[in-house]
Amino acid sequence: MIRARRKSVGVNVGGVKIGGGAPVIVQSMTNTNSERADITADQIASLAAAGSELVRITVNTPEAAKAVPEIVKMLEARHVKVPIIGDFHYNGHLLLADYPDCARLLAKYRINPGNVGIGKKHDENFRKIIDIAIQYDKPIRIGVNWGSLDQALVARLMDENTRRVHPLAARDVMIECMSRSALESAQMAEDYGLPRDHIVLSAKLSGVQDLIDVYRNLAERCDYALHLGLTEAGMGAKGIVASTAAMAVLLQEGIGDTIRVSLTPQPGGDRGEEVLVAQQILQSLEIHSFQPQVSACPGCGRTSSSFFQDLADQVQIHIRQKMPVWRKQYRGIEELKIAVMGCVVNGPGESKHADIGISLPGAGEDPKAPVYIDGQLSKILRGDRLIDDFIAMIDDYVHTHYGS
Repeated sequence: MIRARRKSVGVNVGGVKIGGGAPVIVQSMTNTNSERADITADQIASLAAAGSELVRITVNTPEAAKAVPEIVKMLEARHVKVPIIGDFHYNGHLLLADYPDCARLLAKYRINPGNVGIGKKHDENFRKIIDIAIQYDKPIRIGVNWGSLDQALVARLMDENTRRVHPLAARDVMIECMSRSALESAQMAEDYGLPRDHIVLSAKLSGVQDLIDVYRNLAERCDYALHLGLTEAGMGAKGIVASTAAMAVLLQEGIGDTIRVSLTPQPGGDRGEEVLVAQQILQSLEIHSFQPQVSACPGCGRTSSSFFQDLADQVQIHIRQKMPVWRKQYRGIEELKIAVMGCVVNGPGESKHADIGISLPGAGEDPKAPVYIDGQLSKILRGDRLIDDFIAMIDDYVHTHYGS
């Protein structure tokens, strides 16, 4: 059972609420050259269509800052309303000051206290960003990353640790450094006048256990909204499993107000995969539903044909294609449960537990496929049009059960 959500201060990001009891929000980030407004707008639109509720872009050069108004204009022309977050490193204080349209149109600024500046410059540059956020009434995410920690803070905590009677292990010092960097920066932002409900914190590491520990630490010490994400998660199964292992533990404990799965895409791969994985984590934990779920058997010696795999694949493709329209027309469609089973062992039982399910014949079974609707046998399908017939029954179920 999911523990009660940790109480956090709500933050409004371009009309999307983070924390404060709102559903956990899915974020993503483009990997385009932000100076190219056209391709960046294309990818933002694609990520939004996949279900990303916030999209972050890199703003690292004057040309990228100049492109922000054009990107926003292109998205407005397509009626894409997803809030855009600007990701700033090293020169954010300059870009936000020199390009006011960029500062005004972004929904949130993400800054890393480890690379805002060094020494006195750190405080000066940080304050400039906070002053601009206050001027335009923008929230910020203070995003600490273990690969770019504030070295002055690291040195200070290391010195403190050496003076302890019982020094902490290096890993524990790192966890404390991550937490302290986020919390001290947030306090500094508040001291400069940024309201508490304009601050989101993150502290990203690439180790699963490290990430769990640092977020538990933060959750105990503050009520700021928290953004979860395993940084440099990796490619394919490794990235998916590691991100899920880390975030599922925290989400199960009620920690986390917004998440991103930082997958490394395959060359030429779909950037939207990270959105789908994030959604599936939340839906599998029964925290937030995004689209109908398809249960399908893995196959065994009874399923000598790959037909059930083809059917499951076609059903999922059909759902992805239909969801942009279904989501607008059919309230609650995200809760629909479909079963595609490959033989008589578990097929009828799983199909009866789904809203609509089909039990295909396994090896040596009668060439017929019973379809169950709301637990009752509805129809027997046979023949070459079985896939089309079952998909048509799904469409009819959606219309009759969610149409009102």
